[in-house]
Amino acid sequence: MNLIRIFKAHAAQLLIYLLIIIISFVWTLIWGLHTTTSQPPPKASAEYSIKPATNGVLLHVIQTSPENIGLKAITANVTDRQDNGINGGFFWQGYLLSIAVTNDQPVKGQPGDYGSGWYNTDRKRGTLVWDEKAQTFTVQIVENASELQVLDRTRYWAQGGVSMGLTNPMGWAEQAISEEMPVINEKRMRSGIVYDRMNNVYLVVAPTPCTGEEFRTAVQEQVGEKQLVDGLFLDGDGSSQLKVANFLLPGDHREVYQMIALLK
Repeated sequence: MNLIRIFKAHAAQLLIYLLIIIISFVWTLIWGLHTTTSQPPPKASAEYSIKPATNGVLLHVIQTSPENIGLKAITANVTDRQDNGINGGFFWQGYLLSIAVTNDQPVKGQPGDYGSGWYNTDRKRGTLVWDEKAQTFTVQIVENASELQVLDRTRYWAQGGVSMGLTNPMGWAEQAISEEMPVINEKRMRSGIVYDRMNNVYLVVAPTPCTGEEFRTAVQEQVGEKQLVDGLFLDGDGSSQLKVANFLLPGDHREVYQMIALLK
């Protein structure tokens, strides 16, 4: 009888140990699955910052990805829109004078229509092109959207302006003047769009009146952590407008006719 009691006691202890092992294994398995499948918090689709340059120019900067950019025709001040973003290219009396095209479709009208966003009107000018298939930005000097070089004409966007020439330190001003950059040497509010080596794109507005050179210098100093590749001057002066949530820069409160909007 004593042997039976001892055997039963040992059997009970073994069963308890076995249950502890099984429970520990199951808990470890569950914890391991949880830690390997949990995802990091999603990265913000856009980041907004205000950066003072050493030359006194204050920059308002939106950093985002090229997939988050939407080119839109509007008839409003950017700050009166629901969209977040900044003003786009040049215009005159409602006609767009800078290329604004997505997947071979201008933002206003049909391909080939005057003032639709199909042309950099009257002159070849710098145009920032995002080639989605190639996953690359380029600045191309063209007069109309049919000249743009991309791998897939159904997967790109292109915004026209004036070349900023970040890779051309000696000849950038001559190039900008050849593209008919307005009031390059006068102190005006300025806007621009630039990109870096990691394909981040930056929408930049300076409410500080500054020359084209002062704006360009401030952008190189404060935007992109010294990783900028190139970009464009956009329409400026009273057209330099920005909206990000409750942060508003209305320029001189005029209507503009094209904007670079954040999709989310």
